[in-house]
Amino acid sequence: MSVGAGTVGEAPEQAESTWRTLRRGLALSPELRVGLAGTLGLALVYMVGRVAVPVAVQQGIDRGIAGGLDLDALFVVVSVTAAVLVVTTTCGYLMMRRLFTVSETALAGVRVRAFRHVHDLSMLHQQSERRGSLVSRVTSDVDQITQFLQWGGVILLVNLGQLAVTTAVMLAYSWQLTLVVFAAFGPAVLVIRLLQRRLAAAYGVVRQRTGALLGAVGESVVGAPVIRAYGIAGRTARRLDEAIDGQRRAQQKAIRISILGSSVGELAAGLALAGVVVLGVFLGADQTLSIGEITAFLFLVTLFIQPVQIATEVLNEAQNAIAGWRRVLDVLDVEPDVADPGSQGRELPTGPLDIRFGGVRFAYPGGPTVLHDISLEIPAKSRVAVVGETGSGKTTFAKLVTRLMDPTAGAVLLSGVPLTDVRFDSLRSRVVMVPQDGFLFDATVADNVRFARPELTDEQLAAAFTELGLADWLDGLPAGLATGVGERGEALSVGERQLVALARAYVADPDLLVLDEATSAVDPATEVRLQRTLDAVTRGRTTLAIAHRLSTAQNADEVIVVDQGRVVQRGSHDELIRDPDSVYGLLYASWLEQTR
Repeated sequence: MSVGAGTVGEAPEQAESTWRTLRRGLALSPELRVGLAGTLGLALVYMVGRVAVPVAVQQGIDRGIAGGLDLDALFVVVSVTAAVLVVTTTCGYLMMRRLFTVSETALAGVRVRAFRHVHDLSMLHQQSERRGSLVSRVTSDVDQITQFLQWGGVILLVNLGQLAVTTAVMLAYSWQLTLVVFAAFGPAVLVIRLLQRRLAAAYGVVRQRTGALLGAVGESVVGAPVIRAYGIAGRTARRLDEAIDGQRRAQQKAIRISILGSSVGELAAGLALAGVVVLGVFLGADQTLSIGEITAFLFLVTLFIQPVQIATEVLNEAQNAIAGWRRVLDVLDVEPDVADPGSQGRELPTGPLDIRFGGVRFAYPGGPTVLHDISLEIPAKSRVAVVGETGSGKTTFAKLVTRLMDPTAGAVLLSGVPLTDVRFDSLRSRVVMVPQDGFLFDATVADNVRFARPELTDEQLAAAFTELGLADWLDGLPAGLATGVGERGEALSVGERQLVALARAYVADPDLLVLDEATSAVDPATEVRLQRTLDAVTRGRTTLAIAHRLSTAQNADEVIVVDQGRVVQRGSHDELIRDPDSVYGLLYASWLEQTR
């Protein structure tokens, strides 16, 4: 009954989708099959043992009471029943423990696979979907699947067997009374079948609203400083209220459908019991059934009713879980457009890396072209600055070099090897990018720097800060290397976060260092100190700096000027400023004006 309630009543394509979702979800969890035969054996003993009480009641009444009090017969019946109940309870405990353990292990595997897949998705995909929604796929959606497997899954397994065993015993006692029970529950099955499709759609909406709610809450927490600065707490609160209310209304709609099904089940149960009592009186009067058999049948009806009454709860959890499974599978179905070639990939050649762009064009999905036919070469060991107006394509240039994105057309090569052929482990160990925001993890300064090389000791980290000229800054922190940086590094200033990020890149010792406006948030005094250190750090390795401040360009071996997605100038700083009316000349003049 509960299985039918969970799948029937849908349109054929919807039912097929449900079964396909279940099959694919179970295929993603091979751990669920571990020890399955033993678990099913325990379940079988547990289910058969549950009918021991009705049979014992019948035997006790008919053999020990109805024909005259027979204490010996009662003692035997009670003893056997007690032994069966001990075995049944033990099997039930072992079965549930195994199912709970296996389901937790299986869903932990699903959570890990989903997280790793989300992490492998390109920045374009991650930027196109709200972070809260992606997080909910790995957290709340998997939690719903876990809850179903641990409770609904156990109930489905046990109750399906309980219905089969109970029906068989009821038929053995009286086929007439069994037909009465089926007649009472027939209409209930039809109603539940009609409600199932609506419930499936309702819980799909619930999962969507939950993802939107998590996204709204996450943005409100992360963006709290901006919200306070602009005095938009009221608007933010209203937006959160709308997200919360949307989730509440979706959940209430699903619950109303579930309660309606539960009420139908309660009505059918009452009709079944009433019908059994009425017909049982007539059969007892005709001596077709004994008192003990009628009493046992009533117990059996209770065992039959129990799975049907909780069918709507199982249906509730099943549809919620299936909706969650669909959302997880939707993420897993997204093929990473920046894929790791894995074992089929190539290693980057040893030593400093040169860069070559061959006819590279890039456009964001649905947007205009950002880079137009870029063809250039950057020699190994050179220090190159890429400059241009905001929105000219500088940061896209850096993301293509580090393969955070792939070009729409053309190819990017490092030392003659196309980036699409390079294994990620080789690429990430040889190429390091310091982004503009200098993201830090909620840990200490030492932990964040050591993220690049976990084996470094505190003494080696302190030496690295000294080499960078940051020893005095480190000594000024409350606990030195052990200073906590807070979530996203918010316990530090923007400039201080960037100092830690630069130190992390320094100890990684890459062959190609990409700096995406890495000093743009640093104060002038710190910038001068960092620039002196960076001169030493970048010597002997290829460095590509996306420059916001043209002081970076002044210290570079060569400057590449990008304007509206095209390379319009290239040369040293001194060569480029000779034409004051050029793109670079105008940028330099504007920068000088701002620094006065």
